[in-house]
Amino acid sequence: MDATTRRLADFAIAAQFESLSAETVHQCKRRLLDTVASAIAGYDDPVCRRVRKLARRQTGKPAAGVWGSHIRSTPEMAAFANGVMLRFMDISDTYVGKSRGHPSDVISGIMAIAETVRADGKSIITAVTLAYDLYCSFIDAIEINKRGWDQPVYGVVATALGAGRLLALSREQMENAVALALAPNMALAQSRSGALSNWKGCAGANAARNGVFAALLAEENFTGPTAVFEGIGGLWDVLGKFEWPLPDPRGPHMVEQTHIKCLPVCFHGQAAVLAALEIHPHLRVDLIEDVQVETYDTAVLMMANDASRWAPDTHETADHSMPYVIATALLDGEVTAASFAQTRLTDRAVVALMQKITVSAAPDLCALYPESAPGRVRVRMRSGEAQMREVRYPKGHAKNPLTDTDLENKFRRILGEAGRAAQCDAALDMLWKFEQAEDAASALVALLRADEPAA
Repeated sequence: MDATTRRLADFAIAAQFESLSAETVHQCKRRLLDTVASAIAGYDDPVCRRVRKLARRQTGKPAAGVWGSHIRSTPEMAAFANGVMLRFMDISDTYVGKSRGHPSDVISGIMAIAETVRADGKSIITAVTLAYDLYCSFIDAIEINKRGWDQPVYGVVATALGAGRLLALSREQMENAVALALAPNMALAQSRSGALSNWKGCAGANAARNGVFAALLAEENFTGPTAVFEGIGGLWDVLGKFEWPLPDPRGPHMVEQTHIKCLPVCFHGQAAVLAALEIHPHLRVDLIEDVQVETYDTAVLMMANDASRWAPDTHETADHSMPYVIATALLDGEVTAASFAQTRLTDRAVVALMQKITVSAAPDLCALYPESAPGRVRVRMRSGEAQMREVRYPKGHAKNPLTDTDLENKFRRILGEAGRAAQCDAALDMLWKFEQAEDAASALVALLRADEPAA
């Protein structure tokens, strides 16, 4: 195997729970808690229902559970179904550097494997922390999104190594897991351009599924390409060679540095929406003349890059539409899951206000990204009066984090809205004490299970 593959395998094998600080363990538990909440938030969406229907068709031995249901499926399909749920409402955590992505995507794959091997909480925390280190350090190392590649490229490798750690793969098997993850799974960034399809929320889940499959293949001693990074036709040939520094195993770890969302909106719109929400109590919407949104280049690229963002006709496009989420915030004083109902997308008041909104990249805000994720909103009234607010670090940003109480409130709100309030106390208690749990993934699946079989 090439040197990069060997280095990744060695990094994964060396990961130990005993080397993690109490803060790292706590921050990992916060991401597990947030990921479970995000999955339950998406549970009843039609796309998630269709994915569960597919998962129900496939059975495995050993099997893994689909969160919130009685469904048992193959580890790969459980990873996919849970991954789609946790991403669909766009309220799971985010990391940005030279590239960008949602590192919690790896959790669905790691938890599926954890259930099959009956891993304890300490082992799962170790695997998740390892996977976050790999996912986020890749993001810091190179910009691949503008080169046409999507976040599953690093998600699949991170998942395979996290899953491989739980499977106790040998060094040779771990190297093959990397190769078997990366070579077949180069994902196109077109998934996040133009009018967004169902696949926008499924791409990370597919990386988790394929990462699990790669680890299982390696466990059965399948071999992969021997120079998937450095050889002819390898990743360096595609992207150009780059340095990929890995975090110090002694910490700090990347799981401590991701951003937890407070709103079900693309991360790059969080600050602008929060600014609009601050303005909402101080205006009459029917007297608005125009709205100017200023932000940074990536936010414009992701949320105002073509005509579809001014006429979203799917949930996937709407939560990545800056004009839509700003209009909704100014009209309603909130942005929630209900903001993306199909009837709301064609609401005349929303459509009319969107036409008054302009979005641009401001040089001073561009200079702040990715250290911050700023947004500035200026609302001008017919009278000439104006209201302006600017947010540099949206609530939930690593430099403006949600407190544990904030995170619990998010968890309780989501489970309450899903009719699962009765599950809250036991699930929270288990997640906050996750490192003490035996057969932790199975215990969590059981706690989240609905009273009757779910579609």
